[in-house]
Amino acid sequence: MAATLEFKGTTKHFGTQAALDGLSLSLNPGEILGFLGPNGAGKTTAIHLALGFLRPTAGGGAILGQPFGDTATRSRIGFLPDSPAFFAGSASKAVELAGRLNDMHNPRLRERSRVLLAQLNLPSAGKDARRFSRGMQQRLGIAQALVNDPELLILDEPTSALDPPGVLEVRELLLAARNDGKSIFFSSHQLSEVEQICDRIAFLDRGRLLRHGPLAAFLEESGQIEIVVQSLPLDSEELQPYQQYRSGSSENGTHYVVPTRLQRELIERAWAAGGTLKSVTPQRRALEELFITWTGDRSGEAHA
Repeated sequence: MAATLEFKGTTKHFGTQAALDGLSLSLNPGEILGFLGPNGAGKTTAIHLALGFLRPTAGGGAILGQPFGDTATRSRIGFLPDSPAFFAGSASKAVELAGRLNDMHNPRLRERSRVLLAQLNLPSAGKDARRFSRGMQQRLGIAQALVNDPELLILDEPTSALDPPGVLEVRELLLAARNDGKSIFFSSHQLSEVEQICDRIAFLDRGRLLRHGPLAAFLEESGQIEIVVQSLPLDSEELQPYQQYRSGSSENGTHYVVPTRLQRELIERAWAAGGTLKSVTPQRRALEELFITWTGDRSGEAHA
């Protein structure tokens, strides 16, 4: 199945500075890809290249099967910039303008606008959109991105400035869009939100792709195992060497968090001491922890 969005060795220089350095990455149909990295990593540059706002210095890519910047594909794409801006007028006028730019017409456009504004808890008339709060403007930008029922959504920080109910509403909209077979390219610093909705992630730093692959695989790579043992005698000599790994006790038993390489050895010693194995649970890593680790690892080698 052809990729919905594909970067092919995409490079962009501003003077002597490489904002993007040989990015090769694809977004598959019906998935949400989290595009991560610190400030200045090149994420927004990559998005602007894909949409044709910038031209690559080298390499290129395809969006919905056409080269970056192809005019005919724009009506099939929904885009949210990191700081949406609006002309004078109500929320409904802003959404309908975005629809008309994507070749939509009434009555379908008016009805689609009404539904989206209701889903995002925005007033359809009255207050000038330029005077909305930052959070309301973010919701309105999302409504503009969704109005044409796009095949591909490209979102730059979609949940920034949103309160918790707004984050939940946007999450539900994005998951529903994915379930309908749409593809979502999702750049964000809201790592907890990325953990909840993304299928894959790609981590960019200083213009280079350092990590990419299934999110679940990264979160499971902690190298730590929690082992809970019941009925252990107090001060068992068998388990004295593992006191440094003991993380506490509960009604379930004594808890140990050990490196994976020590899993079998600890279990055997616990059995020898008369203990009963209650559970063995791989420890997940938090995406925030990985983000900090990867930012410090700037070897430039991409890991799938």
